[in-house]
Amino acid sequence: MPIRPISTSLLALALAIPMAPAWADPAPDPAIAKIIDEGMERSQVMATASALMDGIGPRLTNSDNQRRATAWAIERLKSYGLTNVHEEPFYFGLGWNLDSYSVSMVAPRTLPLTVIPVAWSPPTTGTLTAPVIVAPMSKEEHFAKWKGKLAGKIVLISMPGETSETKEGIFQRYSDKEIAELDHYDQPEFDPLKTPRWLKILPFREKLVQFAKDEGALAVVWKSYRDGKLVSGEGYANQPGHTLALPTIEMAQEDYRRLVRLSITGPAPRLSVAVAAHYDDKRLDGTNIVAEIAGSDPRAGVVMAGAHFDSWIAGDGASDNGAGSVAVIEAARLIHSLGTQPRRTIRFVLWTGEEQGELGSLAYVSQHFASRPVDPALTGFMAEEAWGRAFPITPKPEYASIKAYFNVDDGSGKLRGIYDEGNPAAAALLGEWLAPFKPMGAGTVVASRTHGTDHEKFQAIGLPGYQFIQDPLDYETRVHHSTLDTLDHMRGDDMRQVSVVFAGMIWQAATSDKELPRLPIPAKPLASDPFKVADPED
Repeated sequence: MPIRPISTSLLALALAIPMAPAWADPAPDPAIAKIIDEGMERSQVMATASALMDGIGPRLTNSDNQRRATAWAIERLKSYGLTNVHEEPFYFGLGWNLDSYSVSMVAPRTLPLTVIPVAWSPPTTGTLTAPVIVAPMSKEEHFAKWKGKLAGKIVLISMPGETSETKEGIFQRYSDKEIAELDHYDQPEFDPLKTPRWLKILPFREKLVQFAKDEGALAVVWKSYRDGKLVSGEGYANQPGHTLALPTIEMAQEDYRRLVRLSITGPAPRLSVAVAAHYDDKRLDGTNIVAEIAGSDPRAGVVMAGAHFDSWIAGDGASDNGAGSVAVIEAARLIHSLGTQPRRTIRFVLWTGEEQGELGSLAYVSQHFASRPVDPALTGFMAEEAWGRAFPITPKPEYASIKAYFNVDDGSGKLRGIYDEGNPAAAALLGEWLAPFKPMGAGTVVASRTHGTDHEKFQAIGLPGYQFIQDPLDYETRVHHSTLDTLDHMRGDDMRQVSVVFAGMIWQAATSDKELPRLPIPAKPLASDPFKVADPED
């Protein structure tokens, strides 16, 4: 008789059997073994992922497709038995929907080009055909050089740069050494004299495209920030009255440089451009999706778990952040399948507006947990930046109820551990909750912080918000925001592990007698360098 491998279910149960004497620490919660068994043997995470990414696709905040995806997610969460499933609105700005597009070179030869219209840029009126002009502009001072030269042209505004050669592997799993290198304290820095990069780039883009229109240009093209025929279409001009003034195209580096070379040798290439897109100015509110598993003790507080549901449009938004979203949905299913009520209420949230400045989580935190004195007229990145620098922070009644927030938003790679986000007092308890998952590769707590996603809004007001360490795979190198962000770059084994570890951490935080220690409510910092002189370029 052949030797049969031990099934995941039996292994899960074996992990739950106490192997130490009676006087040792208590045995692990048997619910963990059930979560492992259900999540590994009867996982629905990839089927859920296909329904969202293959069946619905990208989810630009406030687009028709994002609203379709929201209705789908609400129905899915309700079908799993969650309660209080609803949408919570926040001001966002215009909706924008891309219906179709095509850009080709028609002279000196016919060649389809790899492009994506920039989000929230206007459509063309039918198909326009015109020559290109290479007119790089990165400062307002550059406008004067091109005055009187852009009429009737398609304007290429980026420097062509050079082909980049990949010197490192495009696919990576963390080694133990690399994870250990994440275990360092990140000293905070506060520079009141520096203007954040985005607060300079975004107003300049609006002025540049308006200048091109005023000069009679027909469209604007900029170069993708990565080679390999990858484009993303990232755009941020979603406020009424501040959209880009001309059809704006992001073009693959290889195609962009070809046009530049042909322009130099002459005559200038001619392009055919057709973009069908439409704005939605009737619904300016975005929405977050909220669902709960009620706790048995109303006084015990709330544990939250989330990921951002919105995406860009070049791909299907699979790794960023469909992966985190379906992990939230699967974790909710796994916990509800236990049939046991947690002590604390578990609140699951799928955020939108993350790609435009974590606007959904910022609005939720501001509405429920703490206020900061910010000019209400500010929107987008301007509002986010002002919020992060506004003091004092005034807690609201719900503030004390939040015991933890866990976030997944680093692609679809396996969870390898968790960042303590600069709170060493939390490391021991986080490590205790991770211990059952160490054999799955997720056992490390590191001291460093992570940036650029929704847990930061919790951390920013002193609430315990945490992001997990994930294997990078090809997330940053190729997939992030790009045309390759499809289900093919999600791996089922990784996603099953992500969902199980995520659910296990949430469950333990919701049932433990212990609570994660909080950092102090932040107060206004002093400048890290009190002797810095303001740089006129900042």
